[in-house]
Amino acid sequence: MPGRLLSLVRPAPASSPPLDQLKGQKKHSDIPPLFPPVYSVERPSQKNKSQESLVMEAFKRHGLGGRQNSFKKSPKASPKAEPQPAAILNMVVESPPLVFFNSPQTSTGAIISGLLNLEVHEPNVTLEKMEMRLLAVVTTKKPVHQHCPDCTSQTTEIHKWEFLRGAVQLHFGQHSFPFSHLIPGHLPATTHGQITTLDYYLDAVGTLSNGKKLEYKRALDIKRSIVPGPDKHSIRIFPPTNLTASVKLPPVVHPIGDFGVEMRLSGVTQTKDDSQSRWRLRKLNWRIEETQKSISPACPKHANKVGGEGKGILHDDTRTIASEEVKTGWKTDFTEGNIDCEFRARCNIAHNPLCDMDSQSGMSVRHNLVIEMVVAEEWAPLKKLSQATPTGAARVLRTQFHLVLTERSGMGISWDEEQPPLYEDVPASPPTYIGDYDGPPLHDEHDELHLGP
Repeated sequence: MPGRLLSLVRPAPASSPPLDQLKGQKKHSDIPPLFPPVYSVERPSQKNKSQESLVMEAFKRHGLGGRQNSFKKSPKASPKAEPQPAAILNMVVESPPLVFFNSPQTSTGAIISGLLNLEVHEPNVTLEKMEMRLLAVVTTKKPVHQHCPDCTSQTTEIHKWEFLRGAVQLHFGQHSFPFSHLIPGHLPATTHGQITTLDYYLDAVGTLSNGKKLEYKRALDIKRSIVPGPDKHSIRIFPPTNLTASVKLPPVVHPIGDFGVEMRLSGVTQTKDDSQSRWRLRKLNWRIEETQKSISPACPKHANKVGGEGKGILHDDTRTIASEEVKTGWKTDFTEGNIDCEFRARCNIAHNPLCDMDSQSGMSVRHNLVIEMVVAEEWAPLKKLSQATPTGAARVLRTQFHLVLTERSGMGISWDEEQPPLYEDVPASPPTYIGDYDGPPLHDEHDELHLGP
């Protein structure tokens, strides 16, 4: 250990050794040392810094240091707790989903019932007024004037409930106000179209004695379901040819799910003295088109833009919600002269298809099934019908059929099944019993009654 400690001390400089010793050191320099090299224990001398380096360090210390401190986020202040309101409104709907069954002309409507709950958080609250309205709001995306709220939205009040006729003092706790109403079946269903939207709301407002108002608004989703009936059969003729298409379609279709289409193309062959000309189906395309129409009314302020009050601008929009190309799958019978084809069609859910609707305000939604067929003419001799030759003539046959797109009934219940019996449905009552009998006396005949052998 003493030897190692001494080896760390740098020896003092001495006079130059003799020449023979230097030669001996050169010989031993090729041998690696057995101990680590000798280091000095003295601190290295510091170089004097220039004036520019001192200025730069001071600049960095004050500039960057202050900037880094500025980047530090200040502690967030704790959020202020909002005071609890004196009372709040809530609602519980007890009726089944609102579904109108059948067409607007024959629908009996849907009933809505529930409870409007008032939760009081203070010992006593004086409620001066409580009312609720059923509203229909029509919003157009192409108004007469772009920045006019009256041209953009129109609100119609369908029904109004007034729960209180005077001021009432309510204690702490929950208080319920029951409500019910039969929504007429001729109203259009909730619709969110490309150019117009129709929504229904329940808007409740309560007024306290201090002037504060309690508000609650709830959207209602009203649907319409058409009950399926018999299948629809349609016939289309394509002049100047002899081709006739007979199509079988379902009575109603739904946004989710597919439906079958059966079609027969007759009059395909035409026989002459020594030859036969016929049409061969090459390709078939189908698509479902949705047509939306709406009238944008003008408010009294901008009525001069459309020619006076009570007028508006008609907008229509047509889009394709489903399409497909059918190249195979049909049967051709040139002997009978018919081509039978069947395919499955469906709506594309990604396009958010709407259901059929028609409103008195001019808003309507309709759907059409468009079928396009490409037929090519062929010629063949009667002796060799298998050797047909294309004539080069071709035609595009296009036809369309109306589709009734409607929602499924789901959990909805028709109002006809919920309503109590009417007076005309009650049968006649039995005859009344007479207290005093003026006829001949009635004798007891129980002794004459006996069981026979």
